[in-house]
Amino acid sequence: MSEIVEIPIELTHFQLPEGVQERLQVLLERQDVGEALTQAERLEAEGLVELAEFLSLLRLRAQRVVQQQ
Repeated sequence: MSEIVEIPIELTHFQLPEGVQERLQVLLERQDVGEALTQAERLEAEGLVELAEFLSLLRLRAQRVVQQQ
């Protein structure tokens, strides 16, 4: 059974705060140069990536709804 969930348009403009985005970038850059992250850092990075992806998905869905109207 699928449900339709209405998303407030204001929520679709939400982005990661600058400090959080910078922290994610630092963790990803460290990983890219081959530096091992601690377990806590790895979990932090994974959670932030999932959140960023979720926010992107919300924006895309909202844009599609607005274009259909």
